[in-house]
Amino acid sequence: MQHRTKAAIAALATAVVAVALTGCSTGSSASSSGGSAISSERCKENKDAGKITYLSGYQYQSSASILEYIAADQLGYFKDLCLDVQLKPGSGDTAQNTKLLASGQATVSAVAEQDLIQARANGIDITGISSYSNAGLDILMTNKDITDLKQLDGQVVGHKGYVPASVEAMMVKAGVDWDSLKLVKEGYDPSVLPRKQNGLEALTGFVSNEPNLLKAAGDDVTVWQPVDYDIPSSIGAMAVNPAFAKAHPTAVEDVLRAALHAYDFCSSSEAKTKQCVGYAAKLSGATYDTAQNAKIWTTETKVIADNPTPDQPLGGIDPDNVTKLVDMLHQFDIVTDSVTADDASKWFTNEYVDAIHKDGKLVWPAP
Repeated sequence: MQHRTKAAIAALATAVVAVALTGCSTGSSASSSGGSAISSERCKENKDAGKITYLSGYQYQSSASILEYIAADQLGYFKDLCLDVQLKPGSGDTAQNTKLLASGQATVSAVAEQDLIQARANGIDITGISSYSNAGLDILMTNKDITDLKQLDGQVVGHKGYVPASVEAMMVKAGVDWDSLKLVKEGYDPSVLPRKQNGLEALTGFVSNEPNLLKAAGDDVTVWQPVDYDIPSSIGAMAVNPAFAKAHPTAVEDVLRAALHAYDFCSSSEAKTKQCVGYAAKLSGATYDTAQNAKIWTTETKVIADNPTPDQPLGGIDPDNVTKLVDMLHQFDIVTDSVTADDASKWFTNEYVDAIHKDGKLVWPAP
């Protein structure tokens, strides 16, 4: 018995030394998954990638493509994979984010598939590496007296600077006389719709934001979603600096791996959602609306669950959706006809998402 005990202690000591030499910790996440620790070789590859700058789409809002990256950092998932990830809040300016990404000032960032196509059409070199759904966040809201979008003919429609292409495509497909509409720029107060300010009959917004705010205020509106009209879009799409991806493929894989692992964690229960939103609140400050942000997360993840990307694991990009997006952007003269679907297909890749899944399931931790 004593001999076996000494042998066990010696074996344990050897294992501890081995982990210490790799410089990588299995962490609570690795041990709870029942998986083995990341290999010393992969750990070195990820460490050699240096600092990885994650740039959010809009501040530290609890949106898909933001909250899971915050949680992956706070839960130690990035460290489990020997990644040095720095979180930075974006301003909401997609054009600015794509330029920072192309210049190398950011490494990975949330960029919708349609926005990436526009960026590449304008010579901004970035690569799409994941997406959660072909559904989108852009919506149209109306009061309950509108039961058919064609009732909007000749009416006032509010927007935040422009009507998103997916919303316009939905309205045109529904038979709305687009040229008859009176388009007006409104602010960010959605209560202008139930008040019918300036004769407003419809207002653009985001599925996880304005409808939740109006509901909390006791105002009931109808939400019209482009996905219900088979209009292409995307949620939670991510892009990477191509030079970094070429030099450090395992780091790109493992950034996605950690984020998807955190996505599962944050979505697994109301308590876990609250925990993850708390991480975002801590980064954001005292004015952060945790209740509203929890609704943002649960709304977006439900849209994603209700509209999974066909024949792909979570994070996989649908090539057919890219083709449909190019067609839509042509339809509304957002990109020129010189941009083809074949061109766009080369601007996206599933190689990193494919590498971190086995039989459709995320592999955690890394090999």
